[in-house]
Amino acid sequence: MIELFVFGVIALAVFAVFALLLTIGFVFKLAFRLLLLPLLLLKALISGLLLITVGPILFVVGVVVALAVGAALLVPLLPFLLLAGVIWLIVRPSQPAIAR
Repeated sequence: MIELFVFGVIALAVFAVFALLLTIGFVFKLAFRLLLLPLLLLKALISGLLLITVGPILFVVGVVVALAVGAALLVPLLPFLLLAGVIWLIVRPSQPAIAR
């Protein structure tokens, strides 16, 4: 029974040390973030300007790539489209239907 008590005390000590290390790490992280806040704001500003500049170019490139991929996928289907057109020309009625 004493072993369980000793195990519980050791587990509590490990948890306390872990919580203390996490708290110290959080304080240091918060201090560094506050110290480097101007650089973080500058980074956000530069990133926004870069996105405004490069975004439309990437959009145009994406549209061109999508059209190229679409054309590459449709070109092998052109013989079937031609065959369907020939069949439609053969099967369609030569005289328009008379409306009554």
